[in-house]
Amino acid sequence: MNFTFHTTPEIIFRSGASREMGALINDRFKRPVLLTDKGLIAAGLVEPVIESLEAAGLSILLFDDVAADPPAVKVKEAVNAARAHRADGVIGLGGGSSMDTAKVVAVLLNSQQTLEDIYGMDMVTEKRAPLILCPTTAGTGSEVTSISVITKEDDTKIGIVDNALYPDMAVLDPALTLGLPRHVTAATGIDAMVHAIEAYTNIHKKNPISDALTREALRLLSQNIVRACEKPGDAAAREAMMLGAMLAGQSFANSPVGAVHAMAYPLGGIFHIPHGLSNSLMLEPVLKFNASSADHHYAELADVIAPSATGTNAEKCDAFIHRTVEIVEATGVERRLSQLGISHNDLPRMAEDALKGERLLRNNPRTVTYDDALAMYTQVL
Repeated sequence: MNFTFHTTPEIIFRSGASREMGALINDRFKRPVLLTDKGLIAAGLVEPVIESLEAAGLSILLFDDVAADPPAVKVKEAVNAARAHRADGVIGLGGGSSMDTAKVVAVLLNSQQTLEDIYGMDMVTEKRAPLILCPTTAGTGSEVTSISVITKEDDTKIGIVDNALYPDMAVLDPALTLGLPRHVTAATGIDAMVHAIEAYTNIHKKNPISDALTREALRLLSQNIVRACEKPGDAAAREAMMLGAMLAGQSFANSPVGAVHAMAYPLGGIFHIPHGLSNSLMLEPVLKFNASSADHHYAELADVIAPSATGTNAEKCDAFIHRTVEIVEATGVERRLSQLGISHNDLPRMAEDALKGERLLRNNPRTVTYDDALAMYTQVL
């Protein structure tokens, strides 16, 4: 058996760790740009980090204009702002959008390459600036992945995948997620579950380490997501969710995701539906579509989230899908595209855009055609 496995070299997991950011930097840089969004500033999560950095004598540029599903134009603005500050390091604080933006800024800060030059797989040719990532949701796992997803000017999403995007350090502070609204907790948590499930069924890079991480991630996430939704101040549930999301991130960084993500991307790119919610909407139809080709893998995952399930692979696969859908429904997340203003007239373009995600679809256990994509969208309309 041959495989390689990469992850972030230093991971700090501790409640309150973000308030010690200045000390944790440990002379990695002196003039960082801190990338975040205005919502986190309003929530009071950024100021303690800034105070810690200033107490350590750092000269900080705060860039708080990060946008969801990072648009290329915003990413370029962030790069230019960091260069104007003469930044020598990058900190990404927030959800996946802030961390994905921070990765690209760190790569391009001292580079002659353009954003367009690094689209795709292994296109980074120059050394990136020092990079620290600190998630504020339990979902994307971006702090331990080598992936950044950007929305191009034509509203299609494209991935940047390169080992240069792994940060030097990930700071995971579960306290940052205390009190997150139910809809954010639900969507980001389901996103993490999707990462784990799709990593487990990758037909090219599935490996023993990613499998082990998937099983533990799903155990933590499935047992705690509803509790975190219903009791937003439950510290133990929040810790479990953040750890589960990170483990799922490590898993899919090495055994990449498939059709759920490919089907979700048009929802974010065209309609600006949050990534986690997009994944949650497409999870059930893709699981049912894949069942004929992946029932043995889904049966194994049933042992994790539906341990009482017995019978054939097909029967345990059905139990896995049923339990997964049960968890999604219990979170209260939207379940229909029509709830989000999408009509049947939009589906053909969405199906066309989904098929552009060949980087993802090639990992899926079953080939997806245009008609398949259209049928899956129709199921959840």
